[in-house]
Amino acid sequence: MKKLSMEELDRLSIEEFKLTEKSPIVLVLDNVRSLNNVGSAFRTADAFRIEKIFLCGITGTPPHRDIQKTALGATESVEWEYCPNTLQAIEKLKASDYLLCALEQVENSVKLNDFSPEKEIKYALIFGNEVFGVEEEVLKSCDQVLEIPQLGTKHSLNISVTLGIAVWDLMVKLERF
Repeated sequence: MKKLSMEELDRLSIEEFKLTEKSPIVLVLDNVRSLNNVGSAFRTADAFRIEKIFLCGITGTPPHRDIQKTALGATESVEWEYCPNTLQAIEKLKASDYLLCALEQVENSVKLNDFSPEKEIKYALIFGNEVFGVEEEVLKSCDQVLEIPQLGTKHSLNISVTLGIAVWDLMVKLERF
């Protein structure tokens, strides 16, 4: 067994990436304060050919060295848009027929492992602030609230971990590989 070289991985160029079909998934970062989490979102979005990222409210935007540190250039390949208010992004996505799914801990949330996405539907996954989570008014605008079941003593996962788990789960269930 040996590690694969960059040539053996046969990755797309930025130009090729921009021309390829994207996964029917959009990410919405609702007032995410950590620039490292923003960078991680870009890197995950690139890895799974996510359609777009909406950066909302206080969420930092490229170019910024702390975003670049974790994005490793993914800000150049992944399409993104800034919205001063998350509800503006929600309105755009609803108008474009996305199913809005927040990742949060609420009454009657659906466990991620029980969620069955449909291949014909476009999904927007919404991730909230590291301390306060997804804003209440944003939650009220969502079609679904998904929760990652946890077994330990902590009440939440880091947003970059939550984002990675949720995107991977959706990609597997949508058979995008």
